[in-house]
Amino acid sequence: MSRQIEVSIGHSNLAGFLAVREAARGLVIFAHGSGSSRFSSRNRYAADYFERRGFATLLFDLLTEAEANDRRNVFDIPLLGARVVEAIDWARSDTRTSSLPIGLFGASTGAGAAIIAAAARADDVSAIVSRGGRPDLADQALGHVRAPTILIVGGNDRDVLKLNQSAKSRMKCETSLAIIPGASHLFEEPGALEQALEAAVDWFARHLVVGRLLFDDRRAAGQALAAEIAKRTLLRPVVYALPRGGVPVAIEIARRLNAPLDLLLVRKIGVPWQPELAAGAVVDGEQPDLVLNDDIVRAAGLTEAEIVSLAREQLQEIERRRAQYMPGGAPISARGRTAILVDDGVATGASMEAAIKAIRRRAPLRVVVAIPVASCSAAMTLRELVDEVVCLGTPENFGGVGAFYRDFHQLSDSEVVDLLAKHASTAAVSPGDAKGGPAEK
Repeated sequence: MSRQIEVSIGHSNLAGFLAVREAARGLVIFAHGSGSSRFSSRNRYAADYFERRGFATLLFDLLTEAEANDRRNVFDIPLLGARVVEAIDWARSDTRTSSLPIGLFGASTGAGAAIIAAAARADDVSAIVSRGGRPDLADQALGHVRAPTILIVGGNDRDVLKLNQSAKSRMKCETSLAIIPGASHLFEEPGALEQALEAAVDWFARHLVVGRLLFDDRRAAGQALAAEIAKRTLLRPVVYALPRGGVPVAIEIARRLNAPLDLLLVRKIGVPWQPELAAGAVVDGEQPDLVLNDDIVRAAGLTEAEIVSLAREQLQEIERRRAQYMPGGAPISARGRTAILVDDGVATGASMEAAIKAIRRRAPLRVVVAIPVASCSAAMTLRELVDEVVCLGTPENFGGVGAFYRDFHQLSDSEVVDLLAKHASTAAVSPGDAKGGPAEK
């Protein structure tokens, strides 16, 4: 959990609140509107919202107490922009935030200040959110912003909506306009502010990515993911790889945590006359699980006997593959453990969803999905199903998992067998003490 601490920012000694949680996804710097401050209940609510979603926050006063007494300063957008620049430079120099990607959250006139700052510090700002903002006040800076920007406006805030539409047309970066239906300028209607903040969270989640999202191969992706997972305290972890692509990724995580490694083989049950249409899936384990898509089963008119027959075929294939990949290796129980499900990436998430539903039935302590990259929609769906999703990036223009790897060749069964055999021989002689606890079965 994070807690707010008081900080003094830049040469102007601007008063602020900093909250940095463990394994923060990025830092959100606030640029509030005219007459607002770090004590504003609306700003504090937004900061708490972002913190609960995994972001660090810096909420600070853009003006000193003496400056705020002169109302002309409140609307001096270049001055406010310069103060946001001070905050960015401070965050880059402070050890608590120096490694975090930065997003700017501007409201009202603060949106104009945020855009001026983003243009001035183009290499440091990864994303901008304007909430009920006046980006038009940034004037010429609009055309120099490189950071992806979303403009969130209330549907009933018609004058500001027009100004945002005009500002959007002048911007050359990736820009989106999100309209919250029925909302006024301050989003005071029931649920309106939450809708705006959720849109902001989604935007930051897409664009605040630690490091460059391009992996040499699955092993490199596993090492990067393992470094991120190692920041967490995990009780009795067990790592489950979804073959084939998840195996080299999972090996790196198991090695870093000194945790046992197992496979979680998932086989789709296709409708007989349309095999690509999944009626369900079989997931192996101590007791293999049958996970059904009830809507497809009903629509296809499949009987229980037909489903059992189709599942039996896939279960036989699962048994064959387990015997090939891990000869003599019995499945590891998830009961009372932190189950970490690993793949090399997720596009639709169908196989991972089946794996999650199956592992949930096995009484784990917690379920964590660990993936180097995922589509935004898949990541959002998975977050509803597990305790935590550890994902290094959810790019908006996803395309496919392979686009994020230099080497994404199709792994053969023999490669998987070799990888698992080498890991087993190494793990057998490794010391047993690790952050997650002993590598026990």
